[in-house]
Amino acid sequence: MKPTEVRALLDKLCIELGFCLPPLAKHQLEQAPPDEADEFARAVFTAEGLDPESADLHLFRQVRRYIAEAMTRSTIEAENEMKMRLSPGDGTR
Repeated sequence: MKPTEVRALLDKLCIELGFCLPPLAKHQLEQAPPDEADEFARAVFTAEGLDPESADLHLFRQVRRYIAEAMTRSTIEAENEMKMRLSPGDGTR
């Protein structure tokens, strides 16, 4: 995920679920986001000062779902950008 995509995701987690991370934790996730939704969700819980292993399962799944959806959107957008760059008529043939 791009840093701007991570920033938008973290803003959404703050506004909609109350996970408002400290600036340093946000910056670290923006610069090096975990590759997997479960790992990213654990990082969010830990940054919020919560133990992901003993957290409310419903809440953990909600956070994970937001993250997985953002990751899927990011992948689709990256694939579309690649297709646009490789499309006929752009001089790459």
